[in-house]
Amino acid sequence: MNAASQITASPTPTGLQLRNLSKRYGATAVFSHVTLDVAPGEFVAIVGESGVGKSTLLNCMAGLDNWDEGTVTLNGADLGAMGDDQRALLRRRHVGFVFQAFHVLPHLDVAQNVALPLLLLKQPDDARVQALLEAVGLGGLGQRLPQQLSGGQLQRVAIARALIHRPSLLLADEPTGNLDPTTAAKVMDALLAQTRQHGAALVLVTHSEAAAARADRVLRLGSSGISG
Repeated sequence: MNAASQITASPTPTGLQLRNLSKRYGATAVFSHVTLDVAPGEFVAIVGESGVGKSTLLNCMAGLDNWDEGTVTLNGADLGAMGDDQRALLRRRHVGFVFQAFHVLPHLDVAQNVALPLLLLKQPDDARVQALLEAVGLGGLGQRLPQQLSGGQLQRVAIARALIHRPSLLLADEPTGNLDPTTAAKVMDALLAQTRQHGAALVLVTHSEAAAARADRVLRLGSSGISG
């Protein structure tokens, strides 16, 4: 079976499923026996103390990191059965990321940063880029370079880039951690409006009570598993 057929194994999006997922570094458990379902269109926030593996769990959800036990399934595709190239193709098509540190490319302007996932898929669409920039409050700023933007604007660039290819799963790791409360609320508004418009499953890792309070479910991760 080739990579494309594995990735499109389920014609109808079924969301994200984790079953008894465990991760260790040597003899130390990062997390154990995590079982979780996130449906299309659902917003799940994951909270917990620093060091319990929240970011590592997000990486496992996308197949960026490996795990020791259990399974990760996205839209019917078993990530554990895939090789690195197959996982990379799945992420390119079906997963979006928003990180606290933005990770925009400084030598590209705003529109080019947002368009990058479409270019990687060989599906350029300038009209979609401009429409999404308007939707997240960045209309008219497409030609600016990242260093000309505020932190809140940069985070909205990152959100637009993560959503431009209309992924079925959006993973957000402390996306408001570097922002003041007012700007953080605006960034969450943009994030939620766009994910819900396209029915993406959203998993947010956060220390922010305000951000977590907007989720459909709030789950707490500890070394022994996840609860909520």
